[in-house]
Amino acid sequence: MADGRAGEPGRAARAATDGTRHAETATYTHGHHEAVLRSHTWRTAANSAGYLLDELKPAARVLDIGCGPGTITADLAALVPDGHVTALDPATGVLAQARETAAGRGLDNVTFGTGDVHALEYPDGAFDAVHAHQVLQHVGDPVRALREMRRVCAPGGVVAARDADYAAMFWYPAVDGLTGWLELYRRVARANGGEPDAGRRLHAWAREAGLRDVTASSTTWCFASAEDRAWWSESWAERTLASSFAASAVDGGHATREQLRAAADAWLEWGAREDAWFAVPHGEILCRA
Repeated sequence: MADGRAGEPGRAARAATDGTRHAETATYTHGHHEAVLRSHTWRTAANSAGYLLDELKPAARVLDIGCGPGTITADLAALVPDGHVTALDPATGVLAQARETAAGRGLDNVTFGTGDVHALEYPDGAFDAVHAHQVLQHVGDPVRALREMRRVCAPGGVVAARDADYAAMFWYPAVDGLTGWLELYRRVARANGGEPDAGRRLHAWAREAGLRDVTASSTTWCFASAEDRAWWSESWAERTLASSFAASAVDGGHATREQLRAAADAWLEWGAREDAWFAVPHGEILCRA
């Protein structure tokens, strides 16, 4: 196996499969408000990338796209102690938190940098596993992104992606306002250039991208304990009012501040119910390169 650091930023071969640059056209709906990052730091390899873990060998070279605050990244690095993880995010600010996460766990086999999944600056076949969690729902061209992920994956390696499917989310009990929140979120996400119902589309996008050995699966986050209900509902109430989603909703003419407040109140009302339950289904693909 090649040197685990062969894929570090700066060792680019070509920008994309057709040799041209591609600028991201979508706007990241969530942004990096503190409430968003609280949610993202809850994610681990176990609860968010379990379908991939059996594929990782100790000396694997891994590319983690859209790493955010780095909690999944750090778990992946711990699973490849003789390998290396290269982690990318287009937002420079969140990378400082990701570096702190890795350093706090004493991991020295991970590097962080910025990058665009549509035009990865790495040679063909630079990685044994290329992973993207909750990324393809937010990009302008998910098929092109998957082609790039395949290009930088070595023969016999795996391309892995997992995305939520907002239209498939379901909850109990019915609370006035939550259905309206979901419809609003999907409108805003699509206006931003993304596809909020990405989970159900991953396998089709992969085949359109030319990936043939595709295993599709699904797993679910479920929030039902008193602690989980409070955390999930308070997080979304704050995000509805204060994150980039709120700005996009108002600036794009999709909702007023009063309507956002009503949606946030609906989240808190739901979270206060002892019988409350919320499920977030995800689509997953594991593609053999």
